[in-house]
Order: sequence, then structure tokens, then C-alpha cells
Amino acid sequence: MLDFALKTSGTLLSPPGERAKLSILIYHRVLRQPDELFPLEVDAARFEAQMLAVRKLFHVLPLSEAVFRLKDGCLPARSACITFDDGYADNVEVAFPILQRLQIPATFFVADGFLDGGIMFNDRIMEMIRNIRIPLLDLTSLGMDRLPLTSLEQKRAAIAYLLSRLKYASLEKREEWLIEIERIAGTVPAAHLMMRSQQVRELFDAGMEIGGHTVNHPILASIDMASSESEILRNKERLEKITNHPVKLFAYPNGKPQTDYNAEHVALIEKLGFDAAVSTRPGVSYRHSDYFQLPRFTPWDLSPTRFSLRLLNNLRKPC
Repeated sequence: MLDFALKTSGTLLSPPGERAKLSILIYHRVLRQPDELFPLEVDAARFEAQMLAVRKLFHVLPLSEAVFRLKDGCLPARSACITFDDGYADNVEVAFPILQRLQIPATFFVADGFLDGGIMFNDRIMEMIRNIRIPLLDLTSLGMDRLPLTSLEQKRAAIAYLLSRLKYASLEKREEWLIEIERIAGTVPAAHLMMRSQQVRELFDAGMEIGGHTVNHPILASIDMASSESEILRNKERLEKITNHPVKLFAYPNGKPQTDYNAEHVALIEKLGFDAAVSTRPGVSYRHSDYFQLPRFTPWDLSPTRFSLRLLNNLRKPC
């Protein structure tokens, strides 16, 4: 009865055809087990429950097909897409078997500079703080704070502080700081979190879509346009070499319009031959949306019912 009511409400909010709305969900990691340091991070059991809820409520389509049908005015009612950013190995090892079993397509936006043993700066910070063996991280020599680390709450606060300090630094300055912070902490970067090139190919061969996400995941608005074009184009070319197939979809790193990228980057993505691009602005897409700035929705509810209700509420957002 509840499923019927949810579907009815969803169809009223997102009817088929020219008035259709497209929900695009965004994920990053899908862990094997719950993480006490980040209890809200999606794990395998929660992800499967969410995918079951999505499959019951929505018509789940590959992103490229959904974009084409949205433009053409023939999108089904309650349409949705599943996307993953960055290229985490657990996307293949944990999420992919669930998607296969439930016959749900997805698009994986991969930053190829971290394939085959690399690690993103945010994960270097999180894994460093997770594994640190000292009670206080003194970063005053770098012009930063002294960070106590004796509880989970203090570790979470330290991670949030370091992420905020390093996120918008240049790639060079960020790397310089990370090396020095790791030296002070007495840790080394993890080398197992990201996909291998062969795993990208395995996803593609199994029918999943691969999209561009730059080489090194820079904040595009913080680098010059020549560097932006190089990051986007080299990433596109390498992913095309891995898959032996054109890469026509793109996700902006971090993805906040006018903060992480701007109109010049939108024009660049179109010039480089992509069909569509996604941001991290919340909301839904409709027929007259900007197809190079499609919004995405980040789910986080623990209960599948609350998760479904939040997805329906997302459909209420104005076009």
C-alpha cells in the first residue's frame, strides 16, 4: 500500500513526457561495513536497501539514455540515474555486485590520476587521522592549529579542520602541506582505496558507463583555463584508451556552481565534445535544463522509507 502511494505521488510530481523530471543520485564510497569514524557513510547493507527503494519507486536509466530521452521529451515517469564520483575501488568491489544483482545501471566518474595506487587528498587526511598513534597533532609550524586526537569526536573535528584548510589550496601547495603533515604525524598514505585501470574496464565491459572527472580532481575555478582544459582533456583521453569507447559525460570536481567551476568551464566541456555534465547542486533536471550543469541529489537517510520520502521531496524543488 505504501509503495503504491509513493509511486502515485512520484508520478504526480514527475509525469512522463515533456513535463518529466530526472533525479540523479550521487555516491562516493560504499564501504563493506559501517565505519565508527564516519557512521553516516554508506555501507553495503545501506546501499542495497537504498537501491531496492530506488528500484521500487523509480525507472532507473543509464545517464546517457536519460539525458537523450529528457531532451527528446520522452522520459518515463519517476526517472532516476545512479552516479559515483572519483573512482573508489569499493565502487567495484562492493557496490557493483549489488547493482548487478538488482540489474541497476550506473555511471562512474573517474579521476584517472589516482588509478593504480593513488589516493585523493581528502582520503590521505582521513586515513592519516584514523591511523595516527599520537594524542596531539601539532601543526603550529605550518601556521595551523594543535589538534587533539584522543576521541572519535576530536578526530572528526581534526579531519574537518584539515579538509577546510587544504581543499581550496593549489595542487602544489596542498601536496607540500600533506607531505609535511604526514611527516609530523608519522604516517604514510594508503595505497588501496582507488580503482585499478582494469577495474574501470571491467565496469565498462559489464555495461556500466564511465565518465570524466579530470586527472587530479582540482577545483577548476582555482586553476587557469589552460590547466583546466588539460586536466579535462587528458582525463577524457585516458579513460577512452582504457575503455576503447568515447567518454561523453563529465562531473565537475566538487561541483558547486560559481564556487568550484564557472561559465567558462561549462563552455569548455561543451567545446571538448561532451554530451552532458553534472554538478553537485541539489535538485532535479527537466527538459529545458542546462545539460552541462545537471543537478544531483545526495541521499543519506538510514531508513529506506525516509530515503524514499526524501527523494520524492526532492522532486518538489522548482524547475
